[in-house]
Amino acid sequence: MLNIDAIHLREINLPLAHPFETSFGITTSRRILLIELESEGLTAWGECVAGEHPYFSDETIDTAWIITESELAPRLLEAHVERGGDCPNIFRQVRGHRMAKAALENAVWDLEAQVRRVSLAELLGGTRDVIPCGVSIGIQPSPDHLMDKIATELAAGYQRIKLKCKPGWDVSIFEAVRDRWPDITLSCDANSAYRMKDLENIVDWDRFNLLMIEQPLWYDDFYFHSMLQKRLLTSICLDESIRNRRDALAAIDMESCRIINIKVGRVGGFSEAVAVHNAAEERGIPVWCGGMLETGIGRSHNIALASLPNFSLPGDVSASSRYWAQDIIEPQVTVSAKGEIAVPTTIGRGFEVQRDRVESLTVRRQTLHAKARVTA
Repeated sequence: MLNIDAIHLREINLPLAHPFETSFGITTSRRILLIELESEGLTAWGECVAGEHPYFSDETIDTAWIITESELAPRLLEAHVERGGDCPNIFRQVRGHRMAKAALENAVWDLEAQVRRVSLAELLGGTRDVIPCGVSIGIQPSPDHLMDKIATELAAGYQRIKLKCKPGWDVSIFEAVRDRWPDITLSCDANSAYRMKDLENIVDWDRFNLLMIEQPLWYDDFYFHSMLQKRLLTSICLDESIRNRRDALAAIDMESCRIINIKVGRVGGFSEAVAVHNAAEERGIPVWCGGMLETGIGRSHNIALASLPNFSLPGDVSASSRYWAQDIIEPQVTVSAKGEIAVPTTIGRGFEVQRDRVESLTVRRQTLHAKARVTA
């Protein structure tokens, strides 16, 4: 039994090392909801990846805080929890709010790993000693800035370059990158910035030999992505559209994509992330782990998840220093010259939280305690 004594909610404010621009806008700083579980002397952590605005998803840090405090955390404190996989059933009455659920569930998996005295990766079923890493490069102030950024990341060893794109920042950019680096593994991510009127333009992207085109159309669509995929030689990768295993199966059966990006927060936690991974693996669809500008807490969860066998493509799990001047974990996440991250084999996540730094960054907090337990 995992006896959870208290759940701490914290909001921290953490500036990015560099602005990050997508089709949604520019992010320079993050408001982040952290979850800390106390259980019989052990401490486990989770991170909510919801943003400040409901742009990537309909959740925000503020909705996640309300739902966690009023609905999810009380349910978890009252439940008889034996393992992280119990959380979807504990939270089943609450519809949606997957990122809030994931923050709590992932912390419970961390706690279970500590109780069982195994690494989080091993508990999830991971088989990889290292994970291959790519980078996601936001829209830059100019093409020259982009070229400099790509050169820096390639020199650091990253195995795949992903370019954020939108109408007006696509074909000329792809042409310039391919002219300079004809053989690098290159992909793009539209974050739903295009519509069917752009179909012929997107089909033309086949000439750039992209690994994938990520979520070009509506965030909740399978049908039109299926129509587009039939016109493309390049694989479509779905991100926002895949909320759970059922979505993954529907997208695969409709031939809406040939690759799936799994973000553990987007699908509601490790249980559903593993289920999506398994569904894709059974049907021969490769997956990779996407990022949401996480701190080292969320990044450590991504590393553990990406150790599963079907995460065969380089993901967005990159070094702490790419996003933060100083992360909130130690050691910081680093990437080798081969573009790989070593999967921790120590108990739990494998990274310690810098509690003093978290405390100094905290701007809001709330604690919920379990009721006194009756023992026989």
